[in-house]
Amino acid sequence: MEKYIREYEFYIYNEMALSKNTCESYKRDIVKYCDFIVKVRKKTNPLDIEVEDVRAFIGSLKRRHISASSQSRNLSALKSFHKFLLLEKYVTNNVAKMIANPKQEKKLPTVLSIEEIDKLLRSLPSDSPTAMRDKAMIELTYSSGLRVSELINLKLSDYHPAMSFVDIWGKGNKERVVPVGEEAIDCLNLYVKEGRPKLAKTKSSNYMFINKRDGGPMSRQAFFKILREKALLAGIDKPISPHKLRHSFASHLLERGIDLRLIQELLGHEDISTTEIYTHINSTRLKQVYLSAHPRARKENRNDEKV
Repeated sequence: MEKYIREYEFYIYNEMALSKNTCESYKRDIVKYCDFIVKVRKKTNPLDIEVEDVRAFIGSLKRRHISASSQSRNLSALKSFHKFLLLEKYVTNNVAKMIANPKQEKKLPTVLSIEEIDKLLRSLPSDSPTAMRDKAMIELTYSSGLRVSELINLKLSDYHPAMSFVDIWGKGNKERVVPVGEEAIDCLNLYVKEGRPKLAKTKSSNYMFINKRDGGPMSRQAFFKILREKALLAGIDKPISPHKLRHSFASHLLERGIDLRLIQELLGHEDISTTEIYTHINSTRLKQVYLSAHPRARKENRNDEKV
C-alpha cells in the first residue's frame, strides 16, 4: 500500500490545492487507514477493499472514543483517497463515497468578553524586542481575526501600514485583504521598527514574526504558549488559544451590528453556515443577560404579592 500512499500524497499536495496542514492531516489519516486495512482486514490490493472495510475502520475509531469531528476528518480523507484511486483507475468504484459522516454535537466556541480582551491587551508590556513581538501578534490576531497559521506565515511584504491592511493567504492558498485596527498598527509599527531588527539573525528572512533563537519564523506551538502565559498573568482563567481570539473577534463584531456576510469575508469562510455559529453565541449571551436582568424573566426570582 506504500506505493498508493506516496502517489496520493503527491496528488493532495499538487493537485487538490489544500493547505499544508490539511495535507499533513490527510496523509496521517490514510497511513493509519492503510495500516488497518493490511493488518486487520488482511488486504493489500485496493481492488479488494469493500464498503464494510471502510465501515470497520470508522467503527474502530468509535471504539477508541475518537471524537465525531476527528472521525469526520478521517472519513473525508478516506473519501479523498478512494476518489484518487478511482481517478487513477486502481479501482473501479469509490467504496467510501456513500458512507455518511458521523453525527456531531454542535458545540458553541468559547469566546472572551470585550472586557476580558481589554484586560489582556492592556496588560501586555512592550519593553523588550520579544515583548513588542508578542503584543503585536496578540493585537493583530484579535484585530483581524486571523487563523494562527495565517499569523505565523505572514510576511513583511504582506503588511501595508499606510493603508491599514494585511494580505492574508488562507486555506487553499486563497488571498484576502483584511483591515487592521489602529491599536494593532501602532504595535506592529513599533515591533517592525525597534523589536524585529534585534531579533533578526539574517536579512534574508521575510517572515513578520520571528523567534529569538535563530531568527526563523515563529511556530504555532510557541505562540499558543505565549498567549496562554500572557492570559494567566492578566488574571484570565478561561482556557485561551489563538483560535479563541478569532472566535472573540467575530462574536464582538456581530455584537456591534456588523453584517454576517462581511464577517464571513473577513474570516475567509467559504460557507456562510460556518460563520452562522456566531449568531448562536450571541443569541445565547443575549438570553443569559435577559434572564439575569429582567425582573419577570424567572418565576423563582419573583415574589408575587397576594391580594
